[in-house]
Amino acid sequence: MLWKVLRRLAVVGFAGGLVVVFVLTSYLSFSNFVRRGETPVPELTNLDIEEATQLLSAQGLTLRVREELERFDPDVRPGAVVDQSPHPGSQVKRGAVIEVTRSLGRQLVSVPDLSGQTLQTAEVNLRAAGLNVGRLARVYSDSGAEERIVRQSPAAGVDVDHQAPIDLFLSLGNAADTFVMPDLVYREYEVVRKFFERRGFRVGSVKYEPYEGIEPGVVLRQFPLAGHRLGRTDVISLVVAAAEPGLAGVL
Repeated sequence: MLWKVLRRLAVVGFAGGLVVVFVLTSYLSFSNFVRRGETPVPELTNLDIEEATQLLSAQGLTLRVREELERFDPDVRPGAVVDQSPHPGSQVKRGAVIEVTRSLGRQLVSVPDLSGQTLQTAEVNLRAAGLNVGRLARVYSDSGAEERIVRQSPAAGVDVDHQAPIDLFLSLGNAADTFVMPDLVYREYEVVRKFFERRGFRVGSVKYEPYEGIEPGVVLRQFPLAGHRLGRTDVISLVVAAAEPGLAGVL
């Protein structure tokens, strides 16, 4: 009797083992079948469209170019892939479509001619062209008015990268017409005025102020200050001692 029971248990155990093996084998077979239908997306960046198409085709995938998303990129040559979807390494079904974006390469801008413009105008024109103001320098020049652009680097017409800095050189006027302002304090105003007017300089505003202990008509203050640059077009301003308090004012 015991022998029969053990025999039945052995038969049941064997049958159960066969069921487990069948289920496990079926699961593995199905998983392998599913996995054989997937493939990782390859890296396509910097490949030409033809190269990318061939690489995808070898893995059972199809390429589609997103024409509307083309963009400038300084690191990827024109016509090459600059972006893709899905990203590299993603698992996709064979036959899936991989979308790519082509690069337009570097975005180049022609440098505008800024000669003769003020700094403010030049800044506006550079921004409008997609460029930036670079370094500023002031130089003597006999070919342009003071505080006007007389030189630029890179030169007008040169193609540069978008947002590139353009160095500007502003004129200080002709060096031959530039002098050092002398010290006029405590000098007679009339003598000073005649000295400058005979040499083509213009004396502008003269303000009279009373100053105790100083003779009337003596220069008290000046602009430009002594030692500063003085150009032909600069205006000289003076403060002169007044004859008496009642005469104080601006002439």
